[in-house]
Amino acid sequence: MLHVSPSSFELKPAFAKIVCEPGWKWHKREKPLQNYDLFYVWSGEGTVVLNDQPIPVSKGSCFLFRKGDHTSATHNPQRPLVLTYIHFDVHETVMEVPGSYRVLEDTLDFEYMLSRYVRLFLMKAYAAEEEAQLILKQLLIHLLRQERQVPVEKKVSNQLHEVIHEVANYVLQHPGLPHKVQDLAARAGLSPRYFSIKFKEIIGMSVQSYIIKSRIDRAQHLLLHAGMNVTEVADALGYRDIFFFSRQFKQYTGKSPSEIR
Repeated sequence: MLHVSPSSFELKPAFAKIVCEPGWKWHKREKPLQNYDLFYVWSGEGTVVLNDQPIPVSKGSCFLFRKGDHTSATHNPQRPLVLTYIHFDVHETVMEVPGSYRVLEDTLDFEYMLSRYVRLFLMKAYAAEEEAQLILKQLLIHLLRQERQVPVEKKVSNQLHEVIHEVANYVLQHPGLPHKVQDLAARAGLSPRYFSIKFKEIIGMSVQSYIIKSRIDRAQHLLLHAGMNVTEVADALGYRDIFFFSRQFKQYTGKSPSEIR
């Protein structure tokens, strides 16, 4: 409903914020809904049945019932539902419709808009319907945005993976440089300790092991395909001690550099 003009919303007279009585029930009707119904739970406990599917509800539960839906509901009399519902219709072709159900975690803005919507008509404010149409569109945009936005934790996680892989690729492309954990951590914008933990978690080995593996893998390639001797390869990859290079090479490959060549 992102591209629908606010004036195309037809606001039905059935809307309210109510505290349900202990014996309250929303009985299933023979005929399905004829329009949209935005249904939000402020507090309490209950069960909403949407098209024969029972859904437990509590604070933050939010439904957008649609034309053709069959609905019913009950609640816990000891914890009665407090809810807002807004019936409306739309007189334009709708391309984007929020999902039928979600649980809102950050409810402050959404609840403010719901309260504002109801208060406009209770106060019989000037241009109440025009403002209410705008608020209704804001409420629906809020739901669409929540569905389409990647959670912050996931964004951070994705960014961290990208940063760690970028550093790993840098090491892979420059195996002969004297890489230090502190320098690589600085490249990633992380503390050395946190960088080391996340590097091992994401790449599958410690930073130091990855540096050595990158050098040995490159050494094998140079020995096999570049026509370089053992001394030249060791020097190219930053080894100042050819015997240390040979021991490390054999430790990782099971063969000496000379055997590979």
